[in-house]
Amino acid sequence: MIKIICVGKIKEKYLKDAIKEYQKRLSKYTKLKIIELPDYNYDTVKTKMEEGKNILSKITDKDFVVTLEINGKELDSINLSSFIDKNISRNITFVIGGSNGLSDDVLKRSDYSLSFSKLTFPHQLFRILLLEQIYRSFKIINNESYHK
Repeated sequence: MIKIICVGKIKEKYLKDAIKEYQKRLSKYTKLKIIELPDYNYDTVKTKMEEGKNILSKITDKDFVVTLEINGKELDSINLSSFIDKNISRNITFVIGGSNGLSDDVLKRSDYSLSFSKLTFPHQLFRILLLEQIYRSFKIINNESYHK
C-alpha cells in the first residue's frame, strides 16, 4: 500500500483531474490513499508544529515513512522503482509538508528522506510529480513499457 499525506488542499480542477488519472492508473498495481490536511497561516514555528501534529496523527507504527525534503537523497527513476519494490510490503507513506517545511517531530519519525530536486516546487504540483514517479516505478517493476 502507498499512502500520501500532504498539507494543503488542491483547488484547481486541472490538478484534481491529473491526480484522479494517476489514482486510476495506480489502482492496477497498489492500493493508494491520499490524505489531505489543512495548512495553517500562523507564524512559521506554530504552523510547522500544528501541521506536524496533524501529519503524525495519520501515521501508524507499521508505516515506512518517506519525507520529501529538499536536502533528502536524490534517486533516479530506476532507483526509486527498486526502493518502492523493496519497501512496498511495509506500507510506504510519503509525506509532503506545507510551505514552511516539516516539523522536527515529523523529521524524527521519518525512515527515509527523499528529494526530487534542489528546486522548489508548489506542493499542489509536486503531488502530481510524486504520483507520476510512483506510477513510473510500478511500470518499471513490472517490466512494462512507459519508462524511456
